[in-house]
Amino acid sequence: MYTSILKLPVENFYLEGEISLPVKAESLIIFSHGSGSSRFSARNNMVARELHKAGFGTLLFDLMSNHEKEDYEKRFNMDLLTRRLVSITLWIYQHSEYTDLDLGYFGSGTGAATALRAAAKLDSMIKAVISRGGRLDLVKDEELKEVKCPTLLIVGELDFHTLKVNRKAFKNMHCTKQLMVVPGASHLIEEPGKMKQVAKGAVTWYSKFLKEGTMDPSLEYELPGEDYS
Repeated sequence: MYTSILKLPVENFYLEGEISLPVKAESLIIFSHGSGSSRFSARNNMVARELHKAGFGTLLFDLMSNHEKEDYEKRFNMDLLTRRLVSITLWIYQHSEYTDLDLGYFGSGTGAATALRAAAKLDSMIKAVISRGGRLDLVKDEELKEVKCPTLLIVGELDFHTLKVNRKAFKNMHCTKQLMVVPGASHLIEEPGKMKQVAKGAVTWYSKFLKEGTMDPSLEYELPGEDYS
């Protein structure tokens, strides 16, 4: 496993991120965290570890500096955060060490909104997206319609408001898509064993639509979904 701390250029400063690439990895999953989270999120790091086992690389970073996180308006400035995610994705894509990797997004909360908005802008550059508990009410209908890559929406069964929002967004998407409802899970999907289901779902989704690394068949998972097209 190759791991490195990167200085990622955005506007007139740098954000710090950690890239991890298993041996012979052919794909990189870029994580976009929610406003109340960070690249040190235990839940997202658990998902990242499962992706590593399946041969996928990961990039975990924050879209804001620690100082900026105290600014409430900036935390919900979707235009700003989307621009930054696009900028960092282009930097990775154009970097000689990573240019051959298939790119995917894994977004949570408001980070899922930026991931879908960025995927709409970057078109075929992004091969697959996963949204966990996504604030998709922060994505315009016309942006949802512009998402072309296969997209998996994951929501806890007991997260009633977010589930309603995701079902509405799902109807406005014209790409290959699935809505995975995690039984007995709340918004943070923090109930015992539930994030393991999310991680397995992520491995399965990316294995379908991204170049595989060293896929472990034991990680395959039947996605519990409501709709698929």
